[in-house]
Amino acid sequence: MTTLSTLLASGAVLVGLAMAAPPAFAEPVRNVVLVHGAFADGSGWRDVHDALVAKGYRVSIVQNPETSLADDVEATRRVLDQQDGPTVLVGHSWGGQVITEAGMDSKVTSLVYLAAIVPDVGESTETLETMPAFPQPNGDVKTTADGRFYYMDPAKFRENFAADSSPELARFMARSQVVLSVEAFGTPAKAAAWKTKPSWAVLPGADKTVSMDLQRWMYQRAKAKVTEVPGSSHTVYLSHPDVVVRVIEEAAGA
Repeated sequence: MTTLSTLLASGAVLVGLAMAAPPAFAEPVRNVVLVHGAFADGSGWRDVHDALVAKGYRVSIVQNPETSLADDVEATRRVLDQQDGPTVLVGHSWGGQVITEAGMDSKVTSLVYLAAIVPDVGESTETLETMPAFPQPNGDVKTTADGRFYYMDPAKFRENFAADSSPELARFMARSQVVLSVEAFGTPAKAAAWKTKPSWAVLPGADKTVSMDLQRWMYQRAKAKVTEVPGSSHTVYLSHPDVVVRVIEEAAGA
């Protein structure tokens, strides 16, 4: 396993540590909207939700249909419309593709990416995950019989997606996963909110779903402030909710 100290010495990660200064809010932002990724649903945010609520935040969770990028962006905008003021928008994995576009909403003050896709305008998740420079982990992703949706093999779900969660939780998630449409996977972003809004990112140190090198490159491009979690699987919000909460608080100006 690559340690944080080794990565720092090589200069290969945490490139954004000093690149995104906290926004100068008059007071900390109190609204947080959480956007899940592919092969998961909103229930996985429970520990993050409860910790933030205990600290006085108003937390809302988007349930992405994952039928198209436009549908997921619209679902996120509906939740943003319900916020009563400035909001931190958080996206995990595929949710990063969603918040990059939905984050253009005027209520969004900052973005937090967790093991996430961070596209530029014109880039899709497929564009990024097929870049030759960043080979992807196998992931054991399969296609439904009609060829319209992707899902993760339940037998390999814990190994590839949630290795540091309990077997019971991983089994439940494998059977409750939301499948991602092939169309959504290949749809390019129409906007990139990270170009105008400060960004934070959490990089799992043992991600077997999205290339860690790709994540580093995307976070550097977005000038995100990066926190690495050595040993964490792709579902860092499940296994390390305390770290995720601290990063969200920083993005909120706390």
